Amino acid sequence: MTFTPHGKHLIAGQWVSSAQQFSSSPAHGDDFSFSVGSVDLVDQAVQAAESAFYKFSATSRAERAAFLNTIAEEIEARAEAVTEIGTSETGLPAARLEGERGRTCGQLRLFAQHILDGEYLDRRHDQALPERQPLPRADLRLMQRPIGPVAVFGASNFPLAFSTAGGDTASALAAGCPVVVKGHSAHPGTGEIIAEAIHAAIQKCDMPAGVFSLIQGGNREVGSALVQHPLIKAVGFTGSLAGGRALFDLCAARPEPIPFFGELGSVNPMFLFENAISNRGEALAKGWAGSLTMGAGQFCTNPGIAVLVKGEAAEKFVTTAKEALASVPAQTMLTDGIADAYRSGQKRIAESAGVREVLATSCDLRDATPYLYQTTAKEWLANEALAEEVFGPLGVIVIAEDQAEMLAIASSLEGQLTCTLHLDDADIDSAKRFMPILERKAGRVLANAFPTGVEVCDSMVHGGPYPASTNFGATSVGTMAIRRFLRPVCFQDIPAALLPQDLV
Repeated sequence: MTFTPHGKHLIAGQWVSSAQQFSSSPAHGDDFSFSVGSVDLVDQAVQAAESAFYKFSATSRAERAAFLNTIAEEIEARAEAVTEIGTSETGLPAARLEGERGRTCGQLRLFAQHILDGEYLDRRHDQALPERQPLPRADLRLMQRPIGPVAVFGASNFPLAFSTAGGDTASALAAGCPVVVKGHSAHPGTGEIIAEAIHAAIQKCDMPAGVFSLIQGGNREVGSALVQHPLIKAVGFTGSLAGGRALFDLCAARPEPIPFFGELGSVNPMFLFENAISNRGEALAKGWAGSLTMGAGQFCTNPGIAVLVKGEAAEKFVTTAKEALASVPAQTMLTDGIADAYRSGQKRIAESAGVREVLATSCDLRDATPYLYQTTAKEWLANEALAEEVFGPLGVIVIAEDQAEMLAIASSLEGQLTCTLHLDDADIDSAKRFMPILERKAGRVLANAFPTGVEVCDSMVHGGPYPASTNFGATSVGTMAIRRFLRPVCFQDIPAALLPQDLV
């Protein structure tokens, strides 16, 4: 390999090893030993982050933008090695890793430009009115300010874009907050090489060493200690509902509760209307199959549920989807644990009352192929377990008696990352009844598209009501993500010489 991991943690500019080690479990290629994180290392990293905060938060927007751009450049300088170890650890194809690397660097550069524009500061000024009666008004200025050290958890399914230098890290650094990352044990080597890139950027840009640290996983105590450390002021997390909820509860139980921005996934239902399914049902079924199986279904926006009204067009949709899914070859899942969970989820769906098996395949070790099931709206509404996410290429088609049952399904949904409408012009009036419901259920509502493409831009929302995420007012993708790590501060009658440089 062009990159051989040394297996150490990066703590405030120093590569540190631990006595306890764990072995990576790559999809293919050599495995390597990595140091296991510890509570002591968490404390060292967070203390260093707190020490770095005042200097880093006082840097100019131009300096932080240059830092973010330099991180992107350093990642690109390691492009070949990143792809090599990333594909080895995760089993993802090289094209996927290369695309994700481009997205990661694009996010860093987007936040660099975003902070240069300055609009995120939300600067406001109400001038003093000393002659106002019956009471004068003070001079009031408001601006968003960074909150302090931020903890970021690497995600299993995005080793680059949602991990060490992913969107949480990029937005926190852009805001002026030091970051402590807990690396994911599914891709520790990928995390290490990205940490090397950040470390190089810190040195080139003369940033304080404590502005970034990476603590490898291998010990669940590390995550608990990180979110409970009194100097951590917010947490960014992408992962499972169970793991995220456990960390969320720890954050809420702290003597000083802090926000936990957890993106926890969803089933991302699609509602297919009569004219759309009649006019282009075959194309929709094939498109759904492609979206459902993209990346072995290991996307939090995977559209696992298709809802449509019974009839000849619905029957053809089922047949076409089955044929399209049956032609998809086995794909390697990210970890043994994810493959096990996929098998368990498939079994849960298969054994549910009122569920018919349409396509049965297999999940052998980490190699998975699609499953397809069908049920009725009545059974769906009676069984909450059918609305639980199965992380992998498994789809459920729900056949409703009429649009009233489709609407009942929409109303019954828990919070989602996405909800999708497939409709033609003749379906608009019918869809109007769904929009007030779906906009309350999801962070992103789509028409005539599939949700497994999350654009990184100003208008994107990747979040939603619980359990899709733990904070319905936030997004983990797009420039609005920076707001998670800022808070408004009002400065009353403060002399100009004492104000933050961006407020003068």
